[in-house]
Amino acid sequence: MSGPLRGVADRLAGVDAFPTPARAVFSHYAAGGSLELRAIRLQQRVEDEVDRMVEDAYADVEAALAAEFGRESVEFAYDTKLTMPVELTLAHVYRRASEAAAPGIDPVSGRRATDPISRLRRHRSESDAEPRELVRETRRAREVAELVVVALLDGDMRDAINDGEYEDFEADFDVAPEDRERVAKIAQEVLQAAVQEQFAAFPDAVREAYDAAVERSEAHQDRDPYFRELMADAVAGAEADAVADVTVEGANAEASERDPDEAREALREEYKHAAFDETPELFEEAELDLPYLVTQYGRVGVIYHGMIEMFREAGIELSPEFERAVVLSIIGAQVWLDDVDDFAADVREGQLTPVTAEYLLAESDAAAYDAVVSITESYLDAARDAADASDAPITGIAVEYIREDGEPGKLPR
Repeated sequence: MSGPLRGVADRLAGVDAFPTPARAVFSHYAAGGSLELRAIRLQQRVEDEVDRMVEDAYADVEAALAAEFGRESVEFAYDTKLTMPVELTLAHVYRRASEAAAPGIDPVSGRRATDPISRLRRHRSESDAEPRELVRETRRAREVAELVVVALLDGDMRDAINDGEYEDFEADFDVAPEDRERVAKIAQEVLQAAVQEQFAAFPDAVREAYDAAVERSEAHQDRDPYFRELMADAVAGAEADAVADVTVEGANAEASERDPDEAREALREEYKHAAFDETPELFEEAELDLPYLVTQYGRVGVIYHGMIEMFREAGIELSPEFERAVVLSIIGAQVWLDDVDDFAADVREGQLTPVTAEYLLAESDAAAYDAVVSITESYLDAARDAADASDAPITGIAVEYIREDGEPGKLPR
């Protein structure tokens, strides 16, 4: 029966009228995954927990803003997409603990069912996992997740401030233009202090893992002006209508005397097909040939490598396959969701991404469109394989969510 059922699921995944999460579940099942309703419920539970972590972090920000601006209360918002990998990791630990627990024991809450049937099922269970150890592991994972959430928010806010993106910081009162920067800096400083305070509860190795990830990420960001210059030079001679017809203000301002053909060749060698100085042990041999792997690993992947290392250094065991699934899915999401969505703005502002690069390197809009789709599929397929290898169905469903949530229709073709 599984064949026909998977066929039905595949058709349902293509029904746009269904919500994206439902289509992701159908797509995951159609691709060979299992329909694990308990895992899905665990993911919903984790999303609620992470939302509360964010709210708790913002509560301190709101108190600081109220004091700074002489208001009785303030509601603060700063939207971020960075927490999904934290949710996937916490849900993975929860599911693993739940699978190991005897019947009637919830290792996430620590509750134990005391009715006669549950007690009999526990008596007959072959599980030899110690309930207290499982509860201790899930509690520790939750503590690390809270630290990581605040650290990611702090880092994201710092990047926004460095880029002058103060409009991302929202408050429920009229903020004068000259005060927007002040709101942003207060929010970031509050979170930075919270991160440092929380680090004190963990071994030094947890902080070291975080610092190493930030250092590698900043090293990639340091090359951004150079990549912008390459893009500007390539745009100067681009024949791709999608790029040439847009005023590339940021790029033109930074253009050099480099020949456009040389610039595009540099983009291929140094951005699309760059080689690692030191190849991470994380990736399989075939994955090292993925386009843009080096630059996108530096752009977003290293942050989540650091996140996984923080969990490990705090005593939470996570497999290399699971880490690979998280990193590859996040790179795929960055390209398929953010870079596709921001294409027009990135072209205007001279921001090099895998998507803007393809529209400079391909022979036509249609070829560039097909390349973006193909590259995304390669990352998401590799992420799904890694999720399967690490027995992480929630991550597999997340991969399909990314796939279903993209809007490639925004791209020229």
